[in-house]
Amino acid sequence: MSDFTLNRYEVVLANQYFLRELVERITLEDSLDEIAYRASVRLVVTDDFQQIGIAPGQEIRVSGVPFGGSGMVYLLHPGMVWQCDSETRGQKHINVTVYDRTIYLAKSEDEYLFPAGQTSTQRLERYASDWGLELGQVADTGVALAKAVYRARPIYSMIMADLKETAVKGGDMYRPRMTPDGLGLVKLGSNETVWALEAERNVEEIRQRRSLEGAVTQVKVLGNAPVEERSPVLALVTGETDRYGTLQKVHSDPKLTDAGAARSAGEKKLCGMQETITVAGLDINTIRAGDKVKLNNIDLLVNSVRHELGAPGRMTLELAGEEYVRRRYYSD
Repeated sequence: MSDFTLNRYEVVLANQYFLRELVERITLEDSLDEIAYRASVRLVVTDDFQQIGIAPGQEIRVSGVPFGGSGMVYLLHPGMVWQCDSETRGQKHINVTVYDRTIYLAKSEDEYLFPAGQTSTQRLERYASDWGLELGQVADTGVALAKAVYRARPIYSMIMADLKETAVKGGDMYRPRMTPDGLGLVKLGSNETVWALEAERNVEEIRQRRSLEGAVTQVKVLGNAPVEERSPVLALVTGETDRYGTLQKVHSDPKLTDAGAARSAGEKKLCGMQETITVAGLDINTIRAGDKVKLNNIDLLVNSVRHELGAPGRMTLELAGEEYVRRRYYSD
């Protein structure tokens, strides 16, 4: 019998069809680059299932027994069938792509005008209300934002613009996340259970990447200028040019008027060597992107995770330090 017929995992279609006996493979993928949690489910098609059918737009959920626990919990819920690909080689199979309902925020566009003084939390509440999403536990970001004029663009890009401004102004980093209770907003690294990953225990492979891709060792900060005139240079901030060479970024902000503020803004853009760690090992099926984990007793954040569900299953994590995550995902 497969792992899925041993009561470890369950896939339920349209809140009434339990597909466990038909499941051959389930993977779950989560990333700070995207808002929606994604599942890929491979099903064998029997005569009985042929009568039921499956199609994009149907409600679906994935549940499982959490690592080290007992009893099923929701792993991806509420979810919807987004795509179905069938193939027949003797036996017919269907590969189903599932997203949680935040996919609507990623795929839908709109325009918004927000006054100054609102927080990312208040704006998220507005987005959710307009798009018919129930709210779950939403953290208070506590940072007042500037006036925003968002022309036609995906809703998720607006959410991230709000969250980036929150972080740039000294606030914490947050991530929207769909839960069974509704759309939530969680602070990165705030998970109650912090899993310890250790070589020769639950980690099979560790790969480290160090690169100058994305590094910035010098920042030229420009002020505002009339049309057809060169922008004035308010500050030239230099970092590790002796070590890594000159990798310059130009930062232009019409709100900057003095050299002190310009230098401060430029210093925030400096970043040296970029380092990420990829870990493969036994699956801990409740780890999500944005969670904190300990790798050999060092605190790191999860940039992305891929769960290959099973008993025990496998997972692949990309990890990085907080400063890297702030620069890569929450810099303006």
